Amino acid sequence: MATAHLRAEHLTRERIDHRFKGLPIDAEGLTVGELAAQRRDLFTGGFTTPVLALSAEALEHNLALLETYAERHGLAFAPHGKTSMAPQLFDRQIEYGAWGITAAVPHQARVYRTFGIRRIFLANELVDPAALRWLADELAADPDFRFICYVDSVRGVELMDEALSGRAPRPVDVVVELGAGDGARTGARTEADCAAVADAVAATSTLRLVGVAGYEGEVPNATPDAVRAWLHRLTAIAVEFDKAGRFTDGPDEIVVSAGGSAWFDTVAEVFAELPPLSRPVLKLLRSGAYVSHDDGQYRNLTPFNRVPEEGALQPAFRLWAQVVSRPTAEQAFVNAGKRDAAYDLHLPEAQVVRSARDGSVRPADGITVTRLSDQHAWLETTADAELEVGDWVGMGLSHPCTSFDKWQLIPLVEADGTVVDFIRTFF
Repeated sequence: MATAHLRAEHLTRERIDHRFKGLPIDAEGLTVGELAAQRRDLFTGGFTTPVLALSAEALEHNLALLETYAERHGLAFAPHGKTSMAPQLFDRQIEYGAWGITAAVPHQARVYRTFGIRRIFLANELVDPAALRWLADELAADPDFRFICYVDSVRGVELMDEALSGRAPRPVDVVVELGAGDGARTGARTEADCAAVADAVAATSTLRLVGVAGYEGEVPNATPDAVRAWLHRLTAIAVEFDKAGRFTDGPDEIVVSAGGSAWFDTVAEVFAELPPLSRPVLKLLRSGAYVSHDDGQYRNLTPFNRVPEEGALQPAFRLWAQVVSRPTAEQAFVNAGKRDAAYDLHLPEAQVVRSARDGSVRPADGITVTRLSDQHAWLETTADAELEVGDWVGMGLSHPCTSFDKWQLIPLVEADGTVVDFIRTFF
């Protein structure tokens, strides 16, 4: 059965209850839309700690910046939805020019389809028979639905063909994935392997080869030169496949896709060097972390550090937690831990303190997060750090993908503390 489509505004009808941490206790029973309409203050409106806030201004800035960047460099853009798994943000990304949304696994694609996403690029191999049957039903129900996924082995092609035979109303579009090198993740390792996979696709009636793709972020010991060299291999395969007539039965455009959140400047540079092919090329960038950016991993790795004249992303997350214990002058504990904050790449960064006495906000000077327990962050404080039980500590987070997934409903907050909306996630 094909997916029944909802719209993101349906989420405003959901009732506030115990499922959603950090929200005002007295909001129980209100709809999300009713609570948003109250425009409560994050600090005085009954929100409980810990609570994750998403900056409305930073979000808007980041959406606009990547739209401008993609347009400037002649790139199409399918941001990776696994970052947020938030249909409201998917809608905003499409409003800001996104071609579609990238997925990694069938569950994500099902969420996208539930909320009406018309173009999905699945940046992974898809060999699960049940998921392929679902895909066939989606394609049958919606002739305007565009779906593309990776293939990287002859066996994978055989499994796809077996599951789709007699079910899919039209061939499923696939791109051959080039692996990023020995020891890297998925992907055919050599040009000969890529050609063998393409030949296997051509031997089926259920699949259609439309391009090549990969993920440059997995290049071992990545440097600009190493990433550039791998991207040149990828684009050379596209050129050779086109010369060999492998896209003869393909669509009106040839897909060439790469581009995570750390090297999209190099992707733009190499993709710009592609010679004309037999038909237009869809140069598809897939960066996802940009939507919220962060205060760690991508603050350090973003290509905008290398090309500052193109602009700068703004971190949109701030996790607020309350000081619940101050046992010594050198130590304090707040009530947010591994269940609330990303910690797989970097610990949270203490940034500001909001006084419980008068509501004033000051920099978190002399305060460092040194460790996380399940529900506590361990703070090391200098002797002159002003911090007492009851104060709220605002922390920046690293790695958006493991920040969004800990929160089902995230307040969208303006700079003055006004909560104007709530972002629903589906992990």
